[in-house]
Formats: sequence, C-alpha cells, structure tokens
Amino acid sequence: MNDFYFKRTECDVDKAIDGLIEMIGDVDHPELVREMIIAALKAGKEKNDRAHLRLMNSTMKEMRFTGKIFGPYRGVRKVTVFGSARTKPEEPIYEMARLFGKKLVDSGYMVITGGGSGIMHAANEGAGSEKSFGVNILLPFEQKPNPVLVGNPRLITYKYFFNRKVAFLKEADAVALFPGGFGTLDEAMETLTLLQTGKHDPLPLVLVDEPGGTYWSRWLKFFREELLSEGYIGESDFSLVECVDSIDAAIMSINRFYSRYHSLRYVNKKLVIRIQSAIDDSSVKELNHKFSDILHPGGKIYLSEPLSEEADEPEIAHLPRLVVDFNLQDFGSLRTLIDEINMCQTAPVRDKLQGKYGS
Repeated sequence: MNDFYFKRTECDVDKAIDGLIEMIGDVDHPELVREMIIAALKAGKEKNDRAHLRLMNSTMKEMRFTGKIFGPYRGVRKVTVFGSARTKPEEPIYEMARLFGKKLVDSGYMVITGGGSGIMHAANEGAGSEKSFGVNILLPFEQKPNPVLVGNPRLITYKYFFNRKVAFLKEADAVALFPGGFGTLDEAMETLTLLQTGKHDPLPLVLVDEPGGTYWSRWLKFFREELLSEGYIGESDFSLVECVDSIDAAIMSINRFYSRYHSLRYVNKKLVIRIQSAIDDSSVKELNHKFSDILHPGGKIYLSEPLSEEADEPEIAHLPRLVVDFNLQDFGSLRTLIDEINMCQTAPVRDKLQGKYGS
C-alpha cells in the first residue's frame, strides 16, 4: 500500500477513507474526520507501545463523548464552579455555593462542576438536576457523583485529568472558584495561564470567598509580593481575575461581562469582537486612544459589519463587530478593553438603522 499523508494525495488510503465516510453518511466536517483517521493509522504504523495507543484511544473516546453531551446545550451559557470536595453542608461557604448555583440558573446559566461532594454538590444542588453538568474523574479511591448527578445524563466520568480540564474550560463561559485544596488551586492556575497566554478566549474568572475571608486575598497578595515584584507577571495580569466576597457580586461580575460583549474570533491576524449593540463613534475614538499600546504599529480599532470569513456563523451575522489590530501580547489589557466596551455609549438608533459602521 502506498504512503499516505495528512495532505490529500488521492492515494488508495484517501479513496478508502472517502468510501468509509460515504458509507457511514451524514458525517459533519469530513475533512477533519479524515485527518483523525489518518492520525490513528499513522500512530499504528509508528511502533508506538500499547500504553501510548491506549492513551490516544481513551482520549479520543472521552472527547467524543464530551461533545455529544454538551452539544445540545451550546446555545446556553455555562459557568464552571470549582471548590473543595471537603466543604461540609454546615459551613457558610457551602450555603454560598448552593445559593450561587441557584442564582446562576435564575440568570439564565447552566452549571458545570466536578460532580463530587462539598462545593461541587452545593453548586449542583442550587442549580438543580436539569441545569447541572458533572465532569467527574476516576480516582484510585472511590469518588461517587453527588446525589444531584446520580443517573443524570449530563454526568461524564473521565479517566484522564487533562481531558476533564479541557471539558471544564472548553464548555465554560465563566469560571468561579471557591476555596479549596490542591485541585482547586491547580484549576485556578490552569485557567489563569490559559487566559494570560490567550489560549482561551476571555471570560470572567471570579474568586469567591465568604465575607471577611482571606483565602483568595492572601493568594493574590503572594502574586503581588513575589511574582509581580520579580517581574514574573505584569500588572495587567490582575485584570484577568476578580475577587469578591458575596454571591451577588459574583453574579454581577459575570452578567456585566456579557452585558454587551458576545464573543470574539481571529480573522487574518485581526481580532474581531462581536458585540450585542453598536457603540458610538466617540467611544471608538476613546478606545483607540486608551488602548493604543496593545495595537500593532499603525493599527486601530474600528466598527465593522461581519467579515466574509465569518460566513460560517450565520446565527450571529446580525451582531456589529469591533475589529482590533491586536498585538497578541497583553491579554490582561484585552480583558480591560472588553470591560470598557461593555460600558461604552450605545450608538444612536439612526446610526444603526443606516448601517453606519466605520472602517
């Protein structure tokens, strides 16, 4: 059999895969499915040991199942809630997490947790079974799903932590962290790192403590006194996270982020921010002045209609855009830019009706 490659060569393997896809029928994005098949075949021919192939196999199956479970709910915003599995129901922070889950659902969100006890149970309890997801993990010791998720079709149990982490953040529109142990801090740092490096789109990252609590404030103090002072992080990185001591403040932080901002996408090295209402020209001018340091030399921020490359998202074609010549470096300041956009003056109705978008 001749060689086969990720780039199509119309060899016998390509033809066989095409025939298999045609036989199965109704396969979305067949070009990507073809490459996954090619990757599996290559791995089988490259003298990998059984453990490596098993890892690849389990990872593919776990991520496939993740897409199946979350797929029907892609149109609903979700908040991932992290926190200690050891928190007891009689502790004040447990009741805060339970109330947080309830108020998230009241605000139109669904809730994702690790599916276990403590803070996870509290948040799922508040959200209720129908609005909850559980992203559980197999451990050497038994970890049962909490009672809210037993028998729930939105409960997924993973073998690998890294797949579980992908699900936690890939499906989240916001992340809330309550006090916890190593796992909670790992999830906090994972989220911060992805946001700081731009490997995850901006989202609200809210640190929730009880009134008078010092768990997160001392954590941030360490960042300032050690990491910032040594130049390991920048001042703008603190814009990626907000520390609050009430559930209302946490809900407000998430709602505020999505008050105008909708989503973003990179198109030909330009950052396209989709917004739910257009902003006026004076606001755009002010944004250019205030955020000139995160633009390419000679770059700008301007209002736009959807770009032609966005034609594959017709469901949001009606949303105005802000195109940003972003330098792809300071994602903390990008988060601040989104906050500013949310507070900008709305464009006059007559401008929107005329399709007035600067370029």
